[in-house]
Amino acid sequence: MSNLETRYLGLALRSPLVASSSPLTGSLTKVQEMEAAGIGAVVLPSLFEEQLLKEEVASHSYQDYGGTLEAFPKLEEFRFSARAYLDHIRALKASVGIPVIASLNGASPGWWTRYAKVIEEAGADALELNIYAVPTDPDKPGSEIEMETLDIVRLVRAQIGIPLAVKLSPFYTNFAHMAKRLHAAGANGAVLFNRFYQPDIDAERLTLQSGLLPGSSRDTRIPLTWIGILYGRVALDLAATGGVMETEDVLKVILAGAHAAMLCSSLLERGIAHVRVLREGMGQWMERHGYDAIDQWRGLLSQKNCSDPENFERAQYVAAVSSGGI
Repeated sequence: MSNLETRYLGLALRSPLVASSSPLTGSLTKVQEMEAAGIGAVVLPSLFEEQLLKEEVASHSYQDYGGTLEAFPKLEEFRFSARAYLDHIRALKASVGIPVIASLNGASPGWWTRYAKVIEEAGADALELNIYAVPTDPDKPGSEIEMETLDIVRLVRAQIGIPLAVKLSPFYTNFAHMAKRLHAAGANGAVLFNRFYQPDIDAERLTLQSGLLPGSSRDTRIPLTWIGILYGRVALDLAATGGVMETEDVLKVILAGAHAAMLCSSLLERGIAHVRVLREGMGQWMERHGYDAIDQWRGLLSQKNCSDPENFERAQYVAAVSSGGI
């Protein structure tokens, strides 16, 4: 049997398959089932900046804190839901042997980032910082948005010593440069990419509708592209998220250079047993191609290593348009 062991964020994983943040990872029983199925690690549901703000003591307000770290409320000032998150981390660490990656979700620098420290103290093996924002201010330049993102990373890194991954959107002017700056700010990894919750319109009821479409294999194209471009060029471990459904999807993102393949829709739609299907498929592919370990083929088709690196850039776009492919 081929060896599926790998490393992500410096953590030893039994496979590159990681359960991404979802209701499944909020259940101790489900995480135990995932471990039995061969998952490499789990990312817990996020604690949200807005949630932490709402959970402040009623006698305080965010303005009272002035957004400063020194004024961060004590843990005792949070309600049970925030405490329950820490209890969940502790329960998992006492019950499973796979890495437990906590998640903080926010959009602006502020005192809430200091909560990363208590997450580390609860026993999390790493932290995924999910930076989710939809810029709508036409007077706010992109450089300011980038700096806010980097400030969040710096604030969190200042609080913790455990590995830090950053999950963010692809909508930056020069994502490769942004990735390099993320590493300089203290990130150990990048999770590509966040999915925006895009509204739809009901033309009959004249209302907006919210909801997230389930992932499909086509969704891997954008993360695959940027992982392939970044591999070997930035000192970040790279994880692909969005659309990793089939064994082939896992193989593709690792061939592009991913250290981890995040699973969400595939587990929600097909069940935790699907982890075994993916592991078996990976092992069979490795045996057919004569590989004993993942490190032997990770990044083999990255822009840095492939025979036609222009496929990642404009030349392939021009060729596709000229041939009628677009």
